[in-house]
Amino acid sequence: MIEQSVITKAKECLEQEANAIMALIPRLNADFIRAVQLIHDCKGKVVVTGVGKSGHIGSKIAATLASTGTPSFFLNPLDAYHGDLGMVGNDDLLLAISYSGATEELLRFLPLIQDRHIPIIGMSGNPNSLLAKGSDVHLSIAVEREADPLNLVPTSSTTVTLALGDALACALIEAAHFQPTDFAMLHPGGDLGRKLLAKVEDFMVSENLPLLTPEMLMKEAIEIVTNGKLGVGIVVEKMSNVQGQLSNKLVGIVTDGDIRRAMLRLGQSFFATPVSEIMSRNPKTINRNAKIVEAGETMNHYSIHSLVVLDTDSKVCGVIDSFSCLPGTRFYH
Repeated sequence: MIEQSVITKAKECLEQEANAIMALIPRLNADFIRAVQLIHDCKGKVVVTGVGKSGHIGSKIAATLASTGTPSFFLNPLDAYHGDLGMVGNDDLLLAISYSGATEELLRFLPLIQDRHIPIIGMSGNPNSLLAKGSDVHLSIAVEREADPLNLVPTSSTTVTLALGDALACALIEAAHFQPTDFAMLHPGGDLGRKLLAKVEDFMVSENLPLLTPEMLMKEAIEIVTNGKLGVGIVVEKMSNVQGQLSNKLVGIVTDGDIRRAMLRLGQSFFATPVSEIMSRNPKTINRNAKIVEAGETMNHYSIHSLVVLDTDSKVCGVIDSFSCLPGTRFYH
């Protein structure tokens, strides 16, 4: 049946491309390390170039590098002949891609770069190609065959090129100690960027806080904690400032875990016990102006699910919980 033959051919395509990527691993040698070092030490930008399918892949590699802390852009060799060569600075680096290593438009472009002593990293499937010989470092993207049935369409070769570009980006992330907050600075419009750059005050609960006092009996306190739906009760004492204004001073916290343990320990006397005998006296806190990612890191470190939020005068102003932090980040509950 035609349906079965189509599925079979699609599976073969994926298997061949996966095998081609796996074949890259033994090639991660001194040349790869040197390429990473050249890019890491580059004081300008990484200029990625290529023609046709290699150009499309190169454009994506440039975008990935730029989004992970390595300034980069794509330049079509044809455009370089008509004024865009001025976009290349003397402190830049060229990453040139051509599977054959013999693309005429690309090879005509190389001498213009070499004359300016700009380092060249070449990516091709032929280590003896003119591109390889004209590069300071050559990275092999050779494949045994393309994944299409005719062995003509750039499939395995473009997949391998893209994967090797990703490997460069990942290695550079490690070399530059690139952090999630750095990523957020380069992606302020995305959900991750907004989360990482946002402050605690943007996500904290500040209305109808479950406030308790040390003298309050647990009979009343447990109702407030339950209605607060935050899994905690914030124990405060009233304090006045120099203007005579009252504010809430944090003295402790009562968590669901504190309540369960106290009920087991105290039995029937639990409900007549004051909050002060059950509360934890040194709760973890965070300033309202701290980054939301800092709140998540603190909760992970202490294996807790909530933090009391304080303002600049150390007054209680809210609660932040793990559900308000980064999606996909592991927090303890």
